[in-house]
Amino acid sequence: MDLLLSNDFWSPIWLSLKIATIAGMVVIVIGTLAGRLLARRDFKGKAVLETILMLPMVLPPTVVGFFLIVIFGKNSIVGQAIEWLFDGPIIFTWWAAVIASIVVAFPLMYQSAKSGFQEVSLDIEDAARVDGANEWRVFLLISIPLASKALISGSILSFARALGEFGATLMFAGNIPGETQTIPTAIYIAIDSGNMTLAWMWVISIVIISFIMLLTVRVRDK
Repeated sequence: MDLLLSNDFWSPIWLSLKIATIAGMVVIVIGTLAGRLLARRDFKGKAVLETILMLPMVLPPTVVGFFLIVIFGKNSIVGQAIEWLFDGPIIFTWWAAVIASIVVAFPLMYQSAKSGFQEVSLDIEDAARVDGANEWRVFLLISIPLASKALISGSILSFARALGEFGATLMFAGNIPGETQTIPTAIYIAIDSGNMTLAWMWVISIVIISFIMLLTVRVRDK
């Protein structure tokens, strides 16, 4: 009970939820926009672009983490710009964990959004345009409501993926207790140090959270 009430137990959980929430909100916005943009448009190089967008889903997390270090490291233009703007590097901060979660969760949201928008009837959208609605009104008032089932499912799955991110986060954000230590990295360290009781408590916590989110998706799909 003392362990259950301790800050050592709850700190990774609250940090994981904060990171997954921020990453989820970003992914929902960019994933929805990207899915709508590419749902029905065909252009040269589309297959290559979509393959790049989906790569984080199949690449090993360590490879994703490696690319993030290269892109945001001190030797890159992006990394130097961030260090100049924020007076410090982004690597080994909890914002690095947010970026890693966004990258790995984006493909799930994008694919769900794209599938949902492809199911929306063109006749309904065209009827709204004939009645005088501009593209943004069609998107907000017609396309999104009709694709809401897929969008909600993609949002929940993306949140769950961000919550469970391990490899890229460990490489890019590190495992600093109270600052960048999420539930997955905390479980890894607990097992490595032989603290199976604490590891089990975190495992049960993330299983319960993930089960509830996936059950929500299944219930909505019926």
